[in-house]
Amino acid sequence: MTNISFLPADILLPDGVDMEKWSVVACDQFSSEPIYWDRVEKMIGESPSTLKFIVPEARLEIIDPEQSAAAAGGEMEKYIKDGLFRTIEHAFIYVERTVSDGSVRRGLVGMIDLEAYDYMPGSRSVVRASEKTILSRLPARIEIRKRAPLEMPHIMALINDKERRVIETLAEETAELEPVYNFELMENGGRVKGWRVTGSVCAGVTDRLAALFEGCPVQIIIGDGNHSLAAAKDYWDKLKPSLGKQEQDGHPARYALVELGNVYDSAIVFEAIHRLVSGIDPAKLVNALASHLSGGAGYDYTLGWVSTGGTGRLTARAFSIGEMIDKLQTFLDAYVGKSGGIIDYIHGEQSLNELSKTEGHLGLLLPPMDKSDFFNTVIDSGVFPKKSFSIGSAQDKRYYLECRAIR
Repeated sequence: MTNISFLPADILLPDGVDMEKWSVVACDQFSSEPIYWDRVEKMIGESPSTLKFIVPEARLEIIDPEQSAAAAGGEMEKYIKDGLFRTIEHAFIYVERTVSDGSVRRGLVGMIDLEAYDYMPGSRSVVRASEKTILSRLPARIEIRKRAPLEMPHIMALINDKERRVIETLAEETAELEPVYNFELMENGGRVKGWRVTGSVCAGVTDRLAALFEGCPVQIIIGDGNHSLAAAKDYWDKLKPSLGKQEQDGHPARYALVELGNVYDSAIVFEAIHRLVSGIDPAKLVNALASHLSGGAGYDYTLGWVSTGGTGRLTARAFSIGEMIDKLQTFLDAYVGKSGGIIDYIHGEQSLNELSKTEGHLGLLLPPMDKSDFFNTVIDSGVFPKKSFSIGSAQDKRYYLECRAIR
């Protein structure tokens, strides 16, 4: 049987708490909206909450990472001592999340073996990052993990299951599974339901994963939460030399809790992140781009452009959409570095069009990504460049909910 990188875990869930207050969105969301996090903090008050385990990125500039890591670890220790958690042993949790457009995204909470994962570009591991890791973003996360007795996933990992055989089949078995949570998420996050997957159903999931992974160079790609998983990997790599072989094999820090989804799930939507270049002559930049992007071999990709001077299309040639975005990004970085200007990253075509109406601004509309391009890009070309895509809107990202002991 194929060695698989995704396994059942001993999962901790809070008992007897207000689940809406317990569960908060991933720390890297609403990073430019501190008022969002102020509102959440006020709503939670003194209630038990995962907010007390994290540092929202919106607050990274105003907090001391070491002090906040110590505070988070202290809250975890207190909750453990107070008996807040119950343990779901050696299980997956099957998750159904209703997102903002009303569709249901299906997932499976379990743990990834960090020995099977490498986030570096050019990695040949069976679990890989989807985007380039910015090393400066890791220390604060590593500091928290080093001090924390628990972890919580906001990581969304993806499998390449076009036939929808692994996760989606569980939707037909929920009547036979034990419900473990069902509640509305705060701040218009939708609804989340979870069921315990153990015994023969759990074994069936593992068998289907093994069949899916047979002969695949990549089993899993991390869609969201790349930097959190990279921090877990770095922490494990630093801890490992102090352990004997037998200790390494069973140590809880060797694993990381994630939610596994299927890239072909209809509720998983890859949204392009567009480019807005300001402080430049739009016509000159369009001409320079037209010359640069059309050269070389590969397939043709179409980019739209918009400025006060009108709209148009450019053809970019590359072997994958990730390679095309890298080609575009490399050129833009060099162009503004030499000629001046600022690059912004914009979600939504309407927002880009509005912002491009200002003199000296050029909006570049990136094409949508076919789901088959996600795995193909990582396998053939390595990681995507920064700000290539977003999986859904901010409120549809994963909320912290389940925990796992890492000591």
